[in-house]
Amino acid sequence: MSSPYTVRWGILATGMIADLFVKDLILDPSTRNVSDIKHEVKAVASSSSVDRAKKFLEECKVPEGAAAYGSYEDLVKDKNVDIVYVATPHSHHYQNTMLCLEAGKHVLCEKAFTTNAAQARKLIETAKAKNLFLMEAVWTRFFPLSIQIRKFIEDGNLGAVHRVIADNSFGDNVEEKYGTTHRMINMDLAGGCLLDLGIYSLTWLFQTLYHTLPPPARQPPKVLATITPYHATGADEMTSMILTFPSAPGPAPAGSPDGHNATHPAHGIALTNLRVATDPDGFNTAKPAIRIQGTNGEIQVDGPAFRPVTWRFIKAKAQGQKGTGEPEVEEHECDIPGHGMFWEADECGRCVRDGKTESEGMGWEESVVIMDVMDEVRAQGGVRYPSRIESLEYPLVL
Repeated sequence: MSSPYTVRWGILATGMIADLFVKDLILDPSTRNVSDIKHEVKAVASSSSVDRAKKFLEECKVPEGAAAYGSYEDLVKDKNVDIVYVATPHSHHYQNTMLCLEAGKHVLCEKAFTTNAAQARKLIETAKAKNLFLMEAVWTRFFPLSIQIRKFIEDGNLGAVHRVIADNSFGDNVEEKYGTTHRMINMDLAGGCLLDLGIYSLTWLFQTLYHTLPPPARQPPKVLATITPYHATGADEMTSMILTFPSAPGPAPAGSPDGHNATHPAHGIALTNLRVATDPDGFNTAKPAIRIQGTNGEIQVDGPAFRPVTWRFIKAKAQGQKGTGEPEVEEHECDIPGHGMFWEADECGRCVRDGKTESEGMGWEESVVIMDVMDEVRAQGGVRYPSRIESLEYPLVL
């Protein structure tokens, strides 16, 4: 048996999401039945001070030997780092990822990938030119639960998929919790529920209606959206999207003009909100955050949409038999031995090991299409970020 491939990480930023990621990285891979990849944290950088980086290493219990830096520029110069995890706010992803790519580092960049699709395209262009791996950190897509559901759809078990409804909403007193400067509602940091929470709702639409098709059959959706802005800052506090996918998984209805070559459309409804919650009582009483509806039945995924552990398949009754007999429900539990961010890290490691520049699970083309959708949603809702954080100029001090 060959020894596992060691992935040497640099961590750019020391906030909450970086804390969760690093704690997952240092877990024993065998706890998730992984033996071909192992991770080492080689360096951490804080933009505020070296002391903050050192404290982060201590708090996360990173094994001794990792370097602490007080600037991102110093981090990307570290020759012991192969790949950098970018964990800054959305507003800074473009600048920080470009810094890493220009220094010759592979990158896993938090989602939303950038503030707009043009920035995403420029990052991909740069990674391709430098033959570097680059991936948007949509961790949920690499859960065994997500993989099971995609395979269930691809194998035809759900039949023709016609509608997906996904919600990722937090019910808070926005004024009390976020005020006017918190990153969640701060326009200078690309705040608002769309890029922070709505990306998960869109993830479920795309991984079930788009990614389950062969690449040549995938077509970008048409978008209809509405946004309610937060009165204090203008960031979106409530966003609802209806996406029409021209081609969706499963056979077209009988009698379609194109016969066996026919495709059928599907609707995806993506919801996100800061004032009302997907799970209002915190006990999952409201049940599914995601409903995936096909001609053979319905897949339900209990929330939260970003870290689900339970899904079920409710088999459709035949015409004329609804309401008779016993319901047919298959329940599935998918435990997570940690927070769950290690699976996306494992994917990065395998791609780097194998010389790939992008992941099949979260490819460049799909990241760009999703950014295009969010650009259109903002355009329809009248949400514009400050020009400097939407700029393609690099380097640019933010």
